[in-house]
This record gives sequence, structure tokens and C-alpha cells, in this order.
Amino acid sequence: MPRKSPTQLALEALQQIARHEKECGERYGEVQAELRGLIEKIGNLQQQVSAHSKRWEKIAFLIIGTIVAAALSFWVTNANATDTVTSATVSSSTVIDKTPPTASSPSIVVNNSDICQTGNSAALQTGVFGVSGGSTVRDENCERIKLARSVYGMGLKVAGISILCQDHRVWNALWMAGTPCPYMGKIGDAAKAEWQKNIDKAPAGAMIRVASVSRAPRIDEEYPH
Repeated sequence: MPRKSPTQLALEALQQIARHEKECGERYGEVQAELRGLIEKIGNLQQQVSAHSKRWEKIAFLIIGTIVAAALSFWVTNANATDTVTSATVSSSTVIDKTPPTASSPSIVVNNSDICQTGNSAALQTGVFGVSGGSTVRDENCERIKLARSVYGMGLKVAGISILCQDHRVWNALWMAGTPCPYMGKIGDAAKAEWQKNIDKAPAGAMIRVASVSRAPRIDEEYPH
């Protein structure tokens, strides 16, 4: 068998490559045709599914509308029958005495405990009319305790005690314990001396104010007739 030259081998290789490319092109065209056919089939299926779904939606709306209409018709029929029976009963009987509705007191709920308020409500019902109402009551002692606790928690201990000293009970307790309430920035004996000089600045009910009132001379004693 004669030996082929490199040029002949190259030409044969190019011919084989050309045949292979031709076969690949034909197969690619066949595949594209099949894909287009599949896409058309999928589009047709989607259209059919959409048409069926719209048809079922119409049927569902029709069924629901029929049920609602039947329920409304049943309710209206029962209502008319009830009205007929009631009117017949009223026309055949006379109401001599009937208790009026009871006036209900409103519910006043105070959920936040920091506002120091309580709710009160009441109601009154007579044979002619009824009245109800409600309100909140402010608790000043609760406010004083919360304010003192907040200021004390900030590190201002003297200011916190000063807030509590606005109550004469706390003022008297500290006075009896030998640790009088602060006075204008002074504490201890210095505060005690200032309180004794300014008795009117003590809260109403404080011991030194009560004592000063009891020691004050009466008019008939100071100016005898």
C-alpha cells in the first residue's frame, strides 16, 4: 500500500471534519425543530389550563353566589316570620309594668402603675332615666414616693430625702431620730438650726409648727380687757 503524503493526510482530515460539521449542523437543526414543537405544545397546554381555570372560577363563583343568596333568603324569611309573631303578640297583650334597662358603670382601667392614679366609677338607675360616670383619682403620696425613689437612684440622695420630707410624717420621724430634713443645702445640726429659725417653712403638721402654734399667746391673754 503506497504511503500517503502529509498533504493527502491533511486533506482527508479536512474532509472528515467537514462531514462531521455537516452532520452536527443537521442534528442541530433537527433539535431546534423538536424544541420549537415542544414550546408550541407547552403554549397550547398553558392556554388550555388557563381556559379550564377560568371556567372553574366561574363555576365556583356561581356556587358561592347561590349559597349566599339562599342564606339571605332564609334569614329574611325567618326575620319576617319573627316580626309577624312579635306584632301579633304585642297587639294581643298590654304591658302594664316593665323594668327599665340597668345603667352600667364604665370600666376605668389604669394599667400603667407609674401614673399613680386609681379609677372610680358609679351608676344610678331610676324608673325614668339612668346616669353613669367615672373618673380617676390622683395619689400624691404615691407620686412623692416614686419621685424620691427616682432622684435617689440617680445619686441625689439629699434631694430624694427632701422630697419625702414634704410629708409631715417623714419630717417628724427624721426630727425625732436626730437627723432633721435638709434645709436649703444644709444637713444635720446646721439644718436643725435653720428649721428652728424658719418654722413656717416646715410642712403643715410638723412638730415644730404645731408646737409654735400651741405656744402662741391668745389675743385675749395678750390684750386683756
